[in-house]
Amino acid sequence: MGEQQRKLLAYRKGESDLVHRNGKLYLYATCEIPEASVVAPNGFLGVDLGIVNVATTSDGTRYAGKHLNRIRYRNQRLRAKLQRKGTKSAKRLLKQRCRKEARFAADTNHVISKRVVAEAERTGRGIALEDLQGIRGRVRLRKPQRATLHTWSFHQLGSFIGYKALRAGVVVIHVNPAHTSQSCSGCGHVDRANRQDQATFRCRSCGFAGHADWNAARNIAERGGAGWAAANQPHADGRLVARVASH
Repeated sequence: MGEQQRKLLAYRKGESDLVHRNGKLYLYATCEIPEASVVAPNGFLGVDLGIVNVATTSDGTRYAGKHLNRIRYRNQRLRAKLQRKGTKSAKRLLKQRCRKEARFAADTNHVISKRVVAEAERTGRGIALEDLQGIRGRVRLRKPQRATLHTWSFHQLGSFIGYKALRAGVVVIHVNPAHTSQSCSGCGHVDRANRQDQATFRCRSCGFAGHADWNAARNIAERGGAGWAAANQPHADGRLVARVASH
């Protein structure tokens, strides 16, 4: 018996629905899984979310790169072709394609979030994520990259990390994303010229060099630690100050 089946038997609440869709049977069941006790983190694992690499950690692990992007670009071309055709059958195929893409994205996000949470849990760290609210209006990209940004659910990936971390007792903190890609994680120097291209970071002050997404993830991890310290700093009257690092 698999993990999901054991959880279904142990934590199922209320009624379940068996749904037949596109020749397949799906079981919809609500499970109420108890939360694990939250443990004070021993540092933070920073996670940078992006276009070329969907997620990069401060440990240097990059998830879903070229292979995923090839699939995404192929889906975009097929979707555009069906939209141009405009026939009844094309519209039906377009709906099927959209559902397939959504399942693919959700599965990929589940895999990435599971691995990120497992690594944080294994090392006793919390997880630091960028606050991505308004990312679509904030990020400036070339036209070919805009569709890629708009068709990937970064919010879904963040929510998957959040609930999996909650179940594992891992702290998650969201930090201000300002200048994480332009700041040197070695000396803190901020300069747009530090980011030489999409993949390359080289500090013009101290010479620190590395993959740009890894450098950004290191900055996110540092801000996560600062945010956690600030949130757990006792106030003069004994209350806890809750705020997130934004430097």
